[in-house]
Amino acid sequence: MHYVWLVWSLFFLMFWLILYLSKPLFRKEMMSISLATMLLGLTEPLFVPAYWNPPTLLNLAQRTGFDIESLIFTFAIGGTSSILYRFIYKKNVSKMDTSEMKHGRHKFHIYILTSPIPIFLLLAVFTNLNHIYCGVISMFAGALLTLYCRPDLKWKIWVGGLLFLVYYFIFFVSLLAVFPDYVVHVWNLKALTGILFLGIPLEELLFAFSFGMLWSSLYEHILWYKIK
Repeated sequence: MHYVWLVWSLFFLMFWLILYLSKPLFRKEMMSISLATMLLGLTEPLFVPAYWNPPTLLNLAQRTGFDIESLIFTFAIGGTSSILYRFIYKKNVSKMDTSEMKHGRHKFHIYILTSPIPIFLLLAVFTNLNHIYCGVISMFAGALLTLYCRPDLKWKIWVGGLLFLVYYFIFFVSLLAVFPDYVVHVWNLKALTGILFLGIPLEELLFAFSFGMLWSSLYEHILWYKIK
């Protein structure tokens, strides 16, 4: 069980690599989003052991709060979640016209784009919520605010959230099929709702949906692309 977190992260990375090699048009987007998302792996001390406490390589998480597995995991899910919608529905992107970019709703562009960060910080500082809930709320709120700024991405945001939820669910079920007691031993269920769906903590599913919603539109939102 000591290497489960590592192996699971590498499985996510393997699927990322398959997409990366098979879809050359997505490579720039996948790599740029993945490298940015990997920074989220450095937030692991906020979640260990308050949310979970997985055995890690060299016991890094237990000794420092940081671990290599989190960097691999966040790298892999970032790029994958950003292109799942376009991969399945065979969609391409094009640059928005200057006239579209000057629309009144875009005057809050940078604030909406970065909104999850202050929302998370406010919740973390002024509430006693477990940080996983702060993360879920901030990502979901950021996705909803993106809907105001970029209503043209509404289908990509909602469907992207559902697609990543299904994708994550399949990976989690596969994990539990091999290590059925992993959740009980690793997640701090007493600090959470304790609700399990087919053995998966509710919080993990909420994370997957909110992450998929926000990350599915991130590339287009940042670089002013629209779905063709």
